[in-house]
Amino acid sequence: MAHYLERHLDQAALPPDLCVVLGGDGTMLRAIRELGPDWTFLGLNFGRVGFLMNDVESPSAVRGLLAEGRYQVHDLPRLALTVWIEPAAGEPGRGDGTTALSAIALNDVFAERMTAQSCHLRVSIDGNIVVDPLVCDGLIVATALGSTAYSLSAGGPACHALLQSLHITPICAFAPRLLPIALPLTSRVEIEPLDLEHRPVRAVADGIGYPQVRRMRVENSGMGVRLAFLEGHDFTASLFRKVLLG
Repeated sequence: MAHYLERHLDQAALPPDLCVVLGGDGTMLRAIRELGPDWTFLGLNFGRVGFLMNDVESPSAVRGLLAEGRYQVHDLPRLALTVWIEPAAGEPGRGDGTTALSAIALNDVFAERMTAQSCHLRVSIDGNIVVDPLVCDGLIVATALGSTAYSLSAGGPACHALLQSLHITPICAFAPRLLPIALPLTSRVEIEPLDLEHRPVRAVADGIGYPQVRRMRVENSGMGVRLAFLEGHDFTASLFRKVLLG
């Protein structure tokens, strides 16, 4: 497919900020992470599910749609993760003995246990402590686009990709039996692991892990990313065909 497009598509005729990504959802997330938000990303699905990608019926059809600019661009929100971790040996820390790091995620951010022990989490939403502690394997915060990934596997609802919402899904919650919840995209979620000596926790943002978390905050980054979908793409049909009935 890549060689076909190289041979038959006039790349000079495409917008200079259009990045065509071949692969699956993981390839798309990596491309966005490495290239940043200045590009418009158009994915061609050669993975298994490819919810972030366009299905490829034939190389010639894709070539025609690209050459004629027959695609729609959506500006989709991303999550900002701020995480305070134990500094590595020899590295300076903050006044509270931690190092602050940040990351951006299109799909989801989650906290998860690092050992066989369950983790105990204090969870705050918009400054209000809503559960203390949550005994579980972890907690997922996802965008509507990312709701069909790990969040869905953990029991959260699958949502239309264009909803402006934030989805919180516990992972194997034991006590209390906290149910998944959808919140406005403007919400801010803070997670504080408890009993760190015996129950260490790591944070993960779109597959990139940060171990030994002391505290983490997840909120709308205010920096979306542009995803392009070829003419004829339907998010509702794709949701049912690839996820709910797949």
